Amino acid sequence: MKRFTIGRRGRFTAAFSTGRGLALLLLLTLSLFAAACGNEGAEGPSAEPKATKPALPPGAYEVVDARGDTVRIPTIPKRVLTFTTGADEIVLGLIKPERMIAVNEDFVDPGRSNVSALAKQVKNTIERNPTVERVAALQPDLVIVQDWIPMDKVQSLRDLGIPVVVSRTPRSIDEVRATIRLIAASLAEKKRGEALIDLMDKELIALQARLNEVPLKEKGKTVALVSIMPAYGGAGSMFDDVIRAAGGQNAKALAGNRQGQAMTKEQFVACNPDYIFLPSYNDPRTKEEIYGAEYVSDPSLSGMKALRENHLRYPWARYIYNISQNVVFGVQEAARMLYGEQFAQPPDRHLTVAE
Repeated sequence: MKRFTIGRRGRFTAAFSTGRGLALLLLLTLSLFAAACGNEGAEGPSAEPKATKPALPPGAYEVVDARGDTVRIPTIPKRVLTFTTGADEIVLGLIKPERMIAVNEDFVDPGRSNVSALAKQVKNTIERNPTVERVAALQPDLVIVQDWIPMDKVQSLRDLGIPVVVSRTPRSIDEVRATIRLIAASLAEKKRGEALIDLMDKELIALQARLNEVPLKEKGKTVALVSIMPAYGGAGSMFDDVIRAAGGQNAKALAGNRQGQAMTKEQFVACNPDYIFLPSYNDPRTKEEIYGAEYVSDPSLSGMKALRENHLRYPWARYIYNISQNVVFGVQEAARMLYGEQFAQPPDRHLTVAE
């Protein structure tokens, strides 16, 4: 037996057999390895196995909507209904009209719609923001609403077993793309969603090429929207994004007015835009046009540059208010108001990949 002395001046000594020491060392290593393997993935002696998500029934799928809710859709929907014209246009750009059970009542009127021919192929019309009872009576298999709809109404529909997907109300062209993707996923048409976005982007690129030919001295003009919705048109609105895309500047945004804030007439005079846009349906009897005509006839506005220089413009409302893939035609409509008839277009343009 060999002896080893450890420590200063032989204070501590240890004697062991070389063979026995190696055996003890090997045993200790194996014990530590076994303990590590036994504890892998555990949270302690009382750890419970993690719950697994139940499998979806055949044909069912799920989407996460704009509120973060996971919505289960039992089967590919064939009785779709939305609460708003913007969502209707996106749906009609992705699927054929026969897969919708109702469409907004304004859409069958060609004087107020750019999709009237398609809307007339849908079985029913429905008012904007219909009641729960009205929706339930139509027995939809998918309802799409925007985020301004009260959640108690959304929950009431879900309690009836109706899948309800909440989408964002787009306030920019980028948000339109995100909304198309959500609605396409809800319809089980993701590929068509990407195709529709691609079509929209191609239109924007072609329009931008034409805008690049406009002389720089004509660009950068300030524009203010006079709308029957007084709190619409400031910074953070779709109008703000559309005007900038057309090469203009939003006078309300420059004055510090934000989306959701109404601008007083005193503030309106102070921002003194180069152009005033008054959305039109080419019918002076509509509430929109009556409101606009009364607003600009106020004597307190008579000194404004846009009025002095006769820079009142009347863009077609269905384009300038658009929040669907057809917002690209809203940009072109703004360009027509600013730069002339070289940007003229018919009132029934609609982007679709449904066919």
